[in-house]
Amino acid sequence: MRALTLCGLLAAAVFTMAGTESFAQSFADLAQADSPTRHQKLVEAARKEGTLTFYTSIAEKDGPVLAADFEKRYGVKVNIWRASTTKVLQRVIVESQANRWDFDAVDISAPEMEALYREKTLQEVKSAFHADLFPETMPKHRGWAPQFLSVFVQSYNTNLVKKADLPKSYEDLLDPKWKGKLGVEAKDNEWYCGLMKHLGEDKGSKLFKEIVSKNGWSVRTGHSLLNNMVVSGEVPLALTVYSYMTEQAKQKGAPVDWFVIDPVIGRSNGIGVSRKPPHPNAALLFYEYMISDAQPLIIKMNYLSPSRKVESPLKGVKIRYIDPSATLDDVERCTKSFEELLKIQAK
Repeated sequence: MRALTLCGLLAAAVFTMAGTESFAQSFADLAQADSPTRHQKLVEAARKEGTLTFYTSIAEKDGPVLAADFEKRYGVKVNIWRASTTKVLQRVIVESQANRWDFDAVDISAPEMEALYREKTLQEVKSAFHADLFPETMPKHRGWAPQFLSVFVQSYNTNLVKKADLPKSYEDLLDPKWKGKLGVEAKDNEWYCGLMKHLGEDKGSKLFKEIVSKNGWSVRTGHSLLNNMVVSGEVPLALTVYSYMTEQAKQKGAPVDWFVIDPVIGRSNGIGVSRKPPHPNAALLFYEYMISDAQPLIIKMNYLSPSRKVESPLKGVKIRYIDPSATLDDVERCTKSFEELLKIQAK
């Protein structure tokens, strides 16, 4: 890792002046410092700080595992506040507008991370570990970094759908045999927008209107719920399930498996640090941990890693990542198109 180039900056690294402009500038200098000794200096100063506060939407069972590993390595306690991505986003923005800076690090989905960056709540960071991450998953501004990847896959109940019958393209879903068997998550406009970008909006929207009009689809709110519906057989084939959810259920013996239809759409969950963290050294140390040493744990949890050093179960599959910097007009247009699809009743 990289470290401070100025000895005086190191002394300023253990901050107690949260909320002041001089603090913000000093922390910005620390976050942008580029020297091979920064890691060890961060470790020493973070241990003195002793703790950090982490806002996240990561699965309830997975956050404590990562926190425990970090605490074991560095002796720094991680206090987790977990909620949905939307609630985390709202809390950070409301607190920052009130000039409250309670969080040190935050981890939510990429579009919401981008929103936090645009609201000037996140600090841009320089890190040697950025070079290990897939370039297409990294924002150019370095205001946050990908911590794990979620890929939308197609999941099916193996008791109800034969592998030989699986669709090879979205056009195959026009077959009458899929009537009443399809499912989708109600908020997956990102997946749909990604498809439209690569299929073409006119062609893609026409195709999906025809699919839904002919065969319908069951709309569920929440990826966990949709995944459970595939496990139970209520939804024989789901179009928008995260690969790790199906893999976890499969390893527990559930009659499910997953496959992919091209184009395969992926998104990242990002990790970022507060612009005015109460524990600046611990915040930066945790940020770098999450994009480096935490990655083997990420794989064990069946997530996909953004690191080029880690082998992916989707090796060889071309993944089109959602662009979190897409214009609001583009997002609103395809989101409206997706919401209209959800209202269509099968004939």
